[in-house]
Amino acid sequence: MAGHSKWANIQHRKGRQDKLRSKLFSKLAKEITVAAKMGDPDPDKNPRLRLAVKEAKSVSCPKDVIDRAIKKSIGGDAENYDEIRYEGYGPKGVAVIVEAMTDNKNRTASTVRSTFSKNGGNLGETGSVGFMFDRVGEIVYLASVGDADTVMMAAIEAGAEDVQSDEGAHVIYCADTDLNEVATALEASLGESETTKLIWKPNMTTEVDLDGLTKLMKLLDTLEDDDDVQRVTTNFTAPDDVMDAFGDA
Repeated sequence: MAGHSKWANIQHRKGRQDKLRSKLFSKLAKEITVAAKMGDPDPDKNPRLRLAVKEAKSVSCPKDVIDRAIKKSIGGDAENYDEIRYEGYGPKGVAVIVEAMTDNKNRTASTVRSTFSKNGGNLGETGSVGFMFDRVGEIVYLASVGDADTVMMAAIEAGAEDVQSDEGAHVIYCADTDLNEVATALEASLGESETTKLIWKPNMTTEVDLDGLTKLMKLLDTLEDDDDVQRVTTNFTAPDDVMDAFGDA
């Protein structure tokens, strides 16, 4: 979990979520439209849509943006998007997974490949780094919902597989196919979670120094700036002094 949580911390420190808020909302709206178009437009009857709406709400996406995204799928004028996963290596050999939704696969593949090559990485074949990650459900609660033992018991009863708690939050993991069921059970015992989503969880990590971290973040920032890219995941980890130095830069 180290690389995942530290990347989230860096995003917070650098203020990227604030600067890219409109772009973030646009990507979340795309996911909502696709989820609604593929299933039922009622979140209560469509687990994928329910999770997409929940993720949007977790970052304060306006209700009218969410409603418009759902209505767009009902109206039949929504674009047809292909969901594609790209895998590659960033600076210092860090594994990178890029998830995209695109209406032009050739354009997106070309852009992603160019971004890797221009930022010290290289795009690989599907499966080239996927074995370094597990596809799991992740449910996050603030530490204030209860102590570690209380949350652990609730997670076990809900069917979760693992819990990692620290002074700030409880992060609960479950099988990807069980996410909706586990999240629903946890809501009954712990209340509304901060976030509930499917993630790629590293099962092995690659450590980077300050130079490697700086180059890696440039690659990730450029990838996330692409409108076709929904999310980017890495397996990097770094010593605390490196994280602090980067955060202060």
